[in-house]
Amino acid sequence: MARLDDRDRVLAEAGVSRETAERLDIYVAQLRRWQSVKNLVGPATLAEVWTRHVADALQLLALAPDARRWLDLGSGAGIPGLILAIAGGPDISVDLVESNARKCAFLTEAARLTGARARVHAARIEAVIPNFQGVDVVCARALAPLEQLIAWTEPLLKSGTTGLFPKGREVEAELTRAAARWTVAYDLVPSRTESMARIVRVTDLAPASHRSSP
Repeated sequence: MARLDDRDRVLAEAGVSRETAERLDIYVAQLRRWQSVKNLVGPATLAEVWTRHVADALQLLALAPDARRWLDLGSGAGIPGLILAIAGGPDISVDLVESNARKCAFLTEAARLTGARARVHAARIEAVIPNFQGVDVVCARALAPLEQLIAWTEPLLKSGTTGLFPKGREVEAELTRAAARWTVAYDLVPSRTESMARIVRVTDLAPASHRSSP
């Protein structure tokens, strides 16, 4: 079980209210309860749920402080999407896209118990992306290589949606592969929870053939 000081430190660094902390406690309790039968997260990471999962999700809020509509792809255990919906309170809404029915059941129940403004979509990503034109941010964690994430979200990124994609030590290689297909306007934000990790913040996108001539 995660140490109590881990929880307190994560919540203090995030600056959340007491009410939000209580809702995050409910989420973590449900994650532990469902984990034994649904295998929602890596078993080895459950003992460090506050530092490995909650803190990792919460850091995204500061990267798009004015965003109100979020879209989380491959939501799984709700990381980061459901955690963002809990921490954002009434100021944001999050659409959670997940094709696994068992994980959708968890997301639906956890959203209900925490009162999060989150909608669960039991669907494949490519089937529903056209429905989300106009969202402020699209995010995905531990889902697919960056090239695939951009391929899925291209219609959104080309029309003004910001992409927030946490990545590990292979981020530069993934960016190189993506650059063969698109001109990507992005910055790399160091992760607060993992020294080798970066968050790719995509702010604009165009096909590679649209590069300006020198």
